[in-house]
Amino acid sequence: MLSLLVWLPIVGAVVVAFAPRATSKALGLGIALATATVAVVATVRFDVDGGRQFREEHEWIEAFGVHYALGLDGLGLLMVLLTVLLVPLVLGAEWFKADDPQGGGARAFVAWALALEGLSLAVFCATDVFLFYVVFEATLIPAYFLVGSFGRDGRGAAALKFLMFQLAGGLILLASVIGLYVVSADAGNPSYLLSDLEQLDIGTTEGRWLFLGFFIAFAIKAPLFPVHTWLADTTEKATPGTGVLLVCILDKIGTFGMLRFCLGIFPEASQWATPVVITLALISIVYGALLAIGQDDVFRLIGLTSLSHFGLITLGIFTMSTQGGTGSILYMVNHGLGTAAL
Repeated sequence: MLSLLVWLPIVGAVVVAFAPRATSKALGLGIALATATVAVVATVRFDVDGGRQFREEHEWIEAFGVHYALGLDGLGLLMVLLTVLLVPLVLGAEWFKADDPQGGGARAFVAWALALEGLSLAVFCATDVFLFYVVFEATLIPAYFLVGSFGRDGRGAAALKFLMFQLAGGLILLASVIGLYVVSADAGNPSYLLSDLEQLDIGTTEGRWLFLGFFIAFAIKAPLFPVHTWLADTTEKATPGTGVLLVCILDKIGTFGMLRFCLGIFPEASQWATPVVITLALISIVYGALLAIGQDDVFRLIGLTSLSHFGLITLGIFTMSTQGGTGSILYMVNHGLGTAAL
């Protein structure tokens, strides 16, 4: 079920890339709707009290304990549904604008959008940390071309700034991913499976250092103050459709990662970092809103209000309470719908 969900839009992106130009938009929209249908079927079959479901585990790199492992829990399901809802809407909304002769062409836009959808779905379904890292980084490829090939003048510089920030976060995350292998290997069972890592007894010092790598990468992705400056430039220069894909889907990976990995694997370190994280979240809330007030470009305004929104989401996550966590997840879904509508 989940492999079909992930690979359908990825394979579809390749098909669209080589399809006749006249049929590329209709074909892409059909693939996006088919992906949404698979997600709806998964939702109908999902047991609310069943924990992580639709599990798939296949050994990938035996020496390092890496698996092609997918699974879906309630948080992942909500992010999946948000993704499969917004992508067809974006393809429909950009139906004519994607033909802009100053852009890369409708066929390229549709193909990159489908690729971003499939990789984002893989992020939300991955239950192996190494697999998560691979698809986490792979989302940058379609995102970069969507920003750099379509939109306003100056989009190339905005795409490069976006890429540099994201790559920096990815390199920091890679160090922690390698560190997790060392810790699990020292415990006698090298594994990147989330189910194994959640049970692993990680030392206080090691856990805090590894947590920082994950948190910094997710703070850049979300984003959170002070690593937020790429967001407004990107939303200002990209097309509205690309802005929806970035702010409403891709950026959710940051807060999703905080919930899934920071709190799930490093609960002690998350508690230790709470005062600093809450301070940064509060600064993001107020600072993003104040910056937004002074904007005369609606796309830049939406980007900066999103900084404020992500501060609120992060604040909810790091209250370390059921109410805060539930509220942050609700806010993630609502922000995606509300911002996409704007």
